[in-house]
Amino acid sequence: MIPDEELHRHAIENFGRADALLFGRVTYEMMEAAWRSRGPTGARPDWMEDWMEPFARTIDAAKKYVVSSTLDRVDWNAELVRGDLGDAVRRLKQASGKGLFLGGVKLAQALAELGLIDEYEFVVHPTLAGHGPTLFAGLAKRIDLKLVSRVEFGSGALAMRYEPRR
Repeated sequence: MIPDEELHRHAIENFGRADALLFGRVTYEMMEAAWRSRGPTGARPDWMEDWMEPFARTIDAAKKYVVSSTLDRVDWNAELVRGDLGDAVRRLKQASGKGLFLGGVKLAQALAELGLIDEYEFVVHPTLAGHGPTLFAGLAKRIDLKLVSRVEFGSGALAMRYEPRR
């Protein structure tokens, strides 16, 4: 994906629809490495464009939960989620007001299997990569979805939001 301002603004809007972010270990470590505040000096990585600042501030400040059996601790405004995944996520969902925003590949599949995803958003980019993780590969049973909204971006990317058909 080629980052652009419009997609980053869309992500900020999505984060605003949730009380916290829920990440698997890999996604958490990747996002922390890229977006964690560099301290009071305001220094930012060379690759970061000015228009990325609002996204960086938003994700840096967001409450995060990290599902991991291998990490001993997390920081970056985060808490580890341990124990039975289904029970832990059900507790988080009950405690939150607006909901959780999920990021990750393996975690998304595990939560889909448990029926714990209330809404899916897929952003399709006009690029054929030819490699990378395949979302929901090996899903035990089919989950039928109903389209509830779609947004087309100037880049040609398309964000489609779905709810599971119950």
